[in-house]
Parts: sequence; structure tokens; C-alpha cells
Amino acid sequence: MVRMITILALIAVVVVGCVRRELEITSEPAGAVVYVSDIEVGRTPVVVPFTYYGDRDVILRLNGYDTLVTNLNLTAPWYEYPGIDLFSEIAPWTYYDKRYAHYTLAPLEPTSREELIERAEEMARRNSEAVKK
Repeated sequence: MVRMITILALIAVVVVGCVRRELEITSEPAGAVVYVSDIEVGRTPVVVPFTYYGDRDVILRLNGYDTLVTNLNLTAPWYEYPGIDLFSEIAPWTYYDKRYAHYTLAPLEPTSREELIERAEEMARRNSEAVKK
């Protein structure tokens, strides 16, 4: 009897499933550099594995386009709720949780000559005030 229980326990350990989590980030246009929680993860389209659910800061950068800074909330599915998650981790199959996030980047607006001069004068004014202090 003990031998049978041992064999069944070994089989259960071998066939135990798990949860695989992936986040696919795409952008229009493609090729933007993606940062998730301040870590560069690649260029769009990119697939990033993740372990935990919750909020993530996402930044996309591409030459000729405004930098996009946003927040992404990955909510847990029902089988990942506390208590139930124990059974999903030991189930004899694998759960696949793939999330998708698509972003559209806005073209960078050229700065006018007048605006550049105005900014330069403002910076010079701030610099002279800082030096006086």
C-alpha cells in the first residue's frame, strides 16, 4: 500500500501543471523600444513573461514620435485568486494567461523657431537667478 501511494505521489509530481503568463505589447508604428517597470524588454512587437499581477509602468519610445508613458494593470484571473491558486498550480494541465496591450504613438510635432527661442530665454533667466542665489 505504501509503495502504491509513493508511485501515485511521484506520478502526480511529474504531471503537475503550472500557470504560464505572457504579456504581448504591440505598437503602431512597430519598432518602439519598450520599458516595463523601468526595464527595457525589447522592441514592439515584444512578448514578455511575467510572474505577478498588478500595475506596471509602460514606456514606449521611437524616433520621430512622442514618448508614450502609461500604466498597465494586469488583473488576476479567477483561478489565481488566493486559495484557488493552490489548485491551479497542482492541476495536471497548464493554464496559459496571455495578455495583450496595443499602443498608438503620436507623431512628434516640430517645435517652431519662436518657441525654441522662448524656451532658451526662459532657461537663461532661470540659470541667472540660480547663480545669484
